[in-house]
Amino acid sequence: MPPHPANDLTRRIVPSPAGRLHVVEQGTGPLVLLVHGFPESWYSWRHQLPALAAAGYRAAAVDVRGYGRSSKPAATDAYRMLELVADNVAAVHALGERTAVVVGHDWGSVIAANSALTRPDVFRAVGLLSVPYAPRGGPRPSTVFTSMGGDDEFYVSYFQEPGRAEAEIEPDVRGWLAGFYAALSADTMPAPGAPDPHFVGPGETLRDRFPARRLPGWLSEADLDFYAGEFERTGMSGALARYRNMDRDWADLADHDGAPLTQPSLFIGGGLDASTTWMADAIEAFPRTLPGLTSCHILDGCGHWLQQERPAETGRILTDWLADLPEPAC
Repeated sequence: MPPHPANDLTRRIVPSPAGRLHVVEQGTGPLVLLVHGFPESWYSWRHQLPALAAAGYRAAAVDVRGYGRSSKPAATDAYRMLELVADNVAAVHALGERTAVVVGHDWGSVIAANSALTRPDVFRAVGLLSVPYAPRGGPRPSTVFTSMGGDDEFYVSYFQEPGRAEAEIEPDVRGWLAGFYAALSADTMPAPGAPDPHFVGPGETLRDRFPARRLPGWLSEADLDFYAGEFERTGMSGALARYRNMDRDWADLADHDGAPLTQPSLFIGGGLDASTTWMADAIEAFPRTLPGLTSCHILDGCGHWLQQERPAETGRILTDWLADLPEPAC
């Protein structure tokens, strides 16, 4: 059992196109589907589940395909974006609902955005945490990533070759996760001017630039044990497969090139998060790309893991936004 949240969580295994999805839920009311990012799990929403339940919502956090107790298909192309959208739709229907609000963090933000974009009949509103919405377009993603960093290699490119990142991570999952979480947390990230942990130097591994032996304030030893235990059981290939489908996604979503998200939407970013600062142009474009945006927040002094670094503030922003949404149709 996880070291945190409340005892009234309900854990379900529901059918999905991949086989099964693990869903952890709390509360009753309109459904809010919570989608985590890399390298996390449903447990990333442990603070928001009770907060949303207390505010009158049915909060349901999934283990994304390839993570935790959800199915882990062997084929890399089973993790393309449209497959993950289908999993979200299946989760809503398996929970007995026709529609839901979808909220995602990190890769979950991208999955949530594409769920709302391609299935507006199911997802009536969308909340995006850390990674802003950027419509499909431009050059093939792999071309963009290989042009970044000069002599260094961008981490997304480093993750592309099956087995390469796994060979770095899996001999010491717990230590690698601790370093990765610390590298992107406000209180432990490298100082300005230090080597950027999003890049791999020649002859190095990604962890060579992680902070050593420092846990961020939001991450207890018990929390780290839970995350590490999940990945020690599943391995990392399912989680990393998301990165290995970016070119497939670019092709699959060609009909949505430049398309805005028109549902009511929310964005929360961390002021110290590279996802926010590198994608500042995407945030500036929100009047065109997110015309339904009703709540936008940049949390000063916050890193990437904002719903864990700032749990109460994130919960308050979410519940305030949800309260202002139109009632779901019958």
